[in-house]
Amino acid sequence: MTLAARALDFGFSDHTVGRGLDCALEAGEVVCLLGPNGSGKSTLMRTLLGLQRRLGGEVTLEGRDLDAWGAAERARRLAYVPQAADSYFDFSLRELVEMGRTAHRGVFESPGKRDREIAAAALERLGIARLADRPVHAVSGGERQLALIARALATEAGYLVMDEPTANLDYGNQSRVLEEIARLKDEGIGVLVSTHHPEHAFRIADRVLLLAAGRLTAQGPAQATLTSEALSALYGRPIEVAAVTLADGTERRVCVPSANA
Repeated sequence: MTLAARALDFGFSDHTVGRGLDCALEAGEVVCLLGPNGSGKSTLMRTLLGLQRRLGGEVTLEGRDLDAWGAAERARRLAYVPQAADSYFDFSLRELVEMGRTAHRGVFESPGKRDREIAAAALERLGIARLADRPVHAVSGGERQLALIARALATEAGYLVMDEPTANLDYGNQSRVLEEIARLKDEGIGVLVSTHHPEHAFRIADRVLLLAAGRLTAQGPAQATLTSEALSALYGRPIEVAAVTLADGTERRVCVPSANA
């Protein structure tokens, strides 16, 4: 199973952001998308989800053109975690997460027992079950972000597209989300995640995509692709990739600005 783009042109009716892009996400794979602000990451993700009309080329899901899937059928296979925003009505976190079941039960149907159980399990999985009855506007931005991830999990989709899912999260919750993404991979789910943290890609990604001005400048395995040279070119600042050894003896790669930056 694959979510794929070929010769994809994406952007807006009055402004093309990227042209001729090829990429793919396999089941059971984590792909990290990195690039500077304004490089087109969010626009690309929304186009791959069918939330924004492509300008050219093709997007396929499991070998079928994305437009050939019905809205509910597509929603059961593709889930989206947007960046947290303040545009929600005052739903409780439980109600927000239960919305992830809409494609399985219809827009105007009330959640059934299974829907409620799946939503409760997703809240528990993200460590926010204690907040289930809190209104969305009564929790922090980070807790709201965790609820959006829980909503995506509740869809039981085979592919998750996550736009900076660790934004607004403290260090502990960033680690929780990265561990959750690794678990999703082990469960056979394909995850495309954008991030501003190369260290996160080193930790969880099978492959990385480097996007600059709407074009892929590199893609491949994280260890081989995220070099000092590639990251320095991507962000326009000298960046060093270094290896550190943890207390348990494992090695972890970190990125630091060069001393002459």
